[in-house]
Amino acid sequence: MSALDGTAGTAGAAPVARRLAAQTRFELAAVLRNGEQLMVTIALPLVALVVLTSATAIELSTHGRSRVDVVAPGVLAFAVLSAAFTSPAIATAFDRRNGVLRLLATTPLGRSGLLAGKVLAVLGVQLLSGTVLVAAGVALGWRPTALGLVEAAGLAVLGTAAFVALALLVAGTLRAEAVLAVANLVLVALALAGGVLVPVADLPGPLAAVAPWLPSGALGEGLRAALTTGAVPAAPVLVLIGWAGLLAAAVARTFRWD
Repeated sequence: MSALDGTAGTAGAAPVARRLAAQTRFELAAVLRNGEQLMVTIALPLVALVVLTSATAIELSTHGRSRVDVVAPGVLAFAVLSAAFTSPAIATAFDRRNGVLRLLATTPLGRSGLLAGKVLAVLGVQLLSGTVLVAAGVALGWRPTALGLVEAAGLAVLGTAAFVALALLVAGTLRAEAVLAVANLVLVALALAGGVLVPVADLPGPLAAVAPWLPSGALGEGLRAALTTGAVPAAPVLVLIGWAGLLAAAVARTFRWD
């Protein structure tokens, strides 16, 4: 362990796995106790699923499939976006402003353990929200295949990597008040115009050309392919991997702990 990780002088400290598990539980409990974050990560996607499935006045290209078959994958992508970007960006920004990040980085947990705990907590929230949304989708007539759900889970992990990195990039460079505004604005913009809730084929020309190259569009189109055809094209996977690597490198260079 190095001093750079904030783990020097940790004789007698709990094993790394136990420290990481404790931090993950703390981060997860913080999200579950926060009504506003639960609204964004679970309630809002659930409302979107019900409304977009039921409101036939909103036109979507279904290509002969049932409406819920097209809506449900997009809503799952929206849930990943809100849980992996909006919630951690805001929470991390205020932790940074209040000095919490700097304090925790000097504990035996270390900086890498702190960030890993945040990522694992995000995956925990996504598991919860995904279970709720899949159950609601099934109640509305959705019948995803087991293979499609497994492929969707893999894509969700890649999307999580990209969006958590984006969240840390924003939270580690902007003031907390600015992050609050930016995170919510980006959530709405990507959800409506980034290929998440609205399929790329239904977006206006310029947006349809750009959206597949964004992490939001790649995730949305990848999930729709996995959960409707059972086959994921290579392009969304490569786009998500590329964004995750690029954003992680930017975080490593620019993130400020105080």
